[in-house]
Amino acid sequence: MLSSSSLYAAIDLGSNSFHMLVVREVSGSIQVVTRIKRKVRMATGLDKNNHLSQQAMERGWQCLRLFSEYLQSIPATQIRVVATATLRLAVNSDEFVGKASEILGSPVNIISGEEEARLIYQGVAYTTGGPEKRLVVDIGGASTELVIGVGAKTNQLFSLEMGCVTWLGRYFNDRSLTEENFAHAESAAHRILSPVATTLLEQGWQICVGASGTVQALQEIMIAQGMDELITLPKLQQLRHQAIKCDKLEELEIDGLTLERALVFPSGLAILIAIFQALNIESMTLAGGALREGMVYGMLDLPIEQDIRVRTLRNIQHRFQLDIEQAQRVRQLADNFCQQVAKSWELDERCRELLSSACLLHEIGLCVDFGQRAAHSAYLIRHLDLPGYTPAQKRLLAALLKNQNGSIDLSSLSQQNALLSLQAQRLCRLLRLAIIFSNRRQDETLPALRLQVENETLIITLPYHWLMQYPFRSEALQQEMKWQSYVQWSLFLEEQNNSHLG
Repeated sequence: MLSSSSLYAAIDLGSNSFHMLVVREVSGSIQVVTRIKRKVRMATGLDKNNHLSQQAMERGWQCLRLFSEYLQSIPATQIRVVATATLRLAVNSDEFVGKASEILGSPVNIISGEEEARLIYQGVAYTTGGPEKRLVVDIGGASTELVIGVGAKTNQLFSLEMGCVTWLGRYFNDRSLTEENFAHAESAAHRILSPVATTLLEQGWQICVGASGTVQALQEIMIAQGMDELITLPKLQQLRHQAIKCDKLEELEIDGLTLERALVFPSGLAILIAIFQALNIESMTLAGGALREGMVYGMLDLPIEQDIRVRTLRNIQHRFQLDIEQAQRVRQLADNFCQQVAKSWELDERCRELLSSACLLHEIGLCVDFGQRAAHSAYLIRHLDLPGYTPAQKRLLAALLKNQNGSIDLSSLSQQNALLSLQAQRLCRLLRLAIIFSNRRQDETLPALRLQVENETLIITLPYHWLMQYPFRSEALQQEMKWQSYVQWSLFLEEQNNSHLG
């Protein structure tokens, strides 16, 4: 049973939604216990004089009464409540904050735009993998945060007064999804971005991640429409065109877009298009965390590791008592295979890293059952929290582990959107072979073998008489040739004296 003292709560009173995240610390990471989100749309309650309406405040207070029940057993020192852009702007914010603090039994802190940007970056740094130097973009209801940082350190922080709720009221107030409305919304965003764009471009970055509801909505849309996970300007413009064809906001229907997100999606999309154009962003992926994660990790005071994925893999290996030596054995062999065919099969560093992760986790299903270990491995990876991995990458890992042995399910490899389907298939073939060659769980029996590819035909050259010396693995390879042939994958074995077995 969880002790209340082991729980931490972070509450974010945003301009569009109020969020509560309750977690506990597990092995240097956080385990989510509860997430609650309610659309409050506080920003719609601001008038031209920045006076917050009574109706908007009542909506907020009602939401906080819901949150308060969960907080009653959590120590006050382990609760943090922050309010962002709308309450920064509201001239009567004291009235709301006073009653909100009373309802929650904890102080509500209105944080500056810079502090909001810092916490967002901290949440991304704790939960999102990739190259060290990153640009983080978070489009909120009334403000947009842009941050560049390296590891745990921020280099540039900007909080800009534009958001999906305020832009909805200003540029889509007539509920018309016209070319003209989009153009006005994008132009206004460009004007706000103009003073900071040069500074950000001079800093540069290696990877761009988005931490907003708009980016989350885009990921859901792209999955539904069969796109890969990388957000690009052409994809944004394609979705803009789809929205304009719907004509009215109430009639907005895009595959993958939920009703909950539909109202503020066009305004968020317009802002994101402007950001891509102003900063020459090539691609963006979804961040693993943001403001609330930054708040809870800050309370826990845990160190930020340079490679989030290393921490995640280590924690899972420990939690499920995996054979780490065997996992490394499979990883090293698969990595060797990958290097041999990388150029011919167009497997880049990203493919290599994801194959390595699959190898290190491939035996996780053994904790449930040997016979169905592949299916259990896929299920666990699909449903576990994996900080450092995007939702698309989790689906890819699950598909690889599902197909680590036995019959091959091509549909699962084609339905993931982290890599091209053909790349996923190639990684699957290398993983399966690495597992077969490593199944004695002894380093000294691993052969010095060579892989060659001719289009999609894979040729394995083994040492002389190796197949006769190791009959168990020889039989497994013969069976593997059959499994791969069933899905039209060509696999041939030969020994150094050029005698063919396939």
